Amino acid sequence: MKPAAVLWDMDGTLVDTEPYWMATETAIAEQYGGTWTHEDAMSLVGNDLLVSGAYLKTKLGLDQSPEEVVEMLLDGVVAQVRHSVPWCAGSRELLLALHAAGVPCGLVTMSYQRFVAPILEHLPPETFRVIVTGDMVSEGKPHPEAYLTAAAALGVDPADCVAIEDSPTGARSAEAAGCRVLVVPNHVPVPDGPNRVFRESLEGLSPEELGAL
Repeated sequence: MKPAAVLWDMDGTLVDTEPYWMATETAIAEQYGGTWTHEDAMSLVGNDLLVSGAYLKTKLGLDQSPEEVVEMLLDGVVAQVRHSVPWCAGSRELLLALHAAGVPCGLVTMSYQRFVAPILEHLPPETFRVIVTGDMVSEGKPHPEAYLTAAAALGVDPADCVAIEDSPTGARSAEAAGCRVLVVPNHVPVPDGPNRVFRESLEGLSPEELGAL
C-alpha cells in the first residue's frame, strides 16, 4: 500500500542545508560585531524565516528590518547551494522512487522560492507536483497552513498523506494538519507525538514501506 501523497520538508530532511544557514548566521554576526552561539542557531531550526530574521535583528542589534535580514540570509545560503546540494542520506533515492511509482509529492518548506529553485534544478521536472514555500503562506510552521495548502492543491485528505520532517516545529505543523508524520531527526531532537513514527534515516525505505506507516 502506498500513501495518497508524500509531503516533504526540505531543510534537514531532503537536503542537509542547516549547516549552510548556520554558517551564514555566523558570518552575519561576525560582520556586524555580534555574538552568535550554537544554541542560537539550534533555536531557529525549522522556523518561519521572518521569525528567524526578527531573532537575528534583536540578538545582533541590527538596523535592518526582519525582511532585510531574511534577504541577507538567503544571499549567503543560495550561494552555497549553487556550489553544492547536500542531499540527506536516502532522500533523493526515495523521492525518485515515489515519482516512479506515481505517488504525488509536495514540497512544504519555510524557505523561500529563490532558495528552493536551485535545488529543484537537480531533480527531474514535476518531481514535486506542488511546492509550498514560506513566502506563499500567511502563517509559518508550526501552524498547519502550509501542509493544509499542499494537501488541498494535490486534492488529497491530509490524513491519507505522510509528511517527512526533521524538526519539532515541522512535526507539529504536519501533525496539526492531520498528516501521519515520519520523523527523521537531524540537528535537533524531536519528542514523541501521537501521529509520529521515527526512523534514523531514509536510506533503503521504499514507497510501500512508507505507506505502511
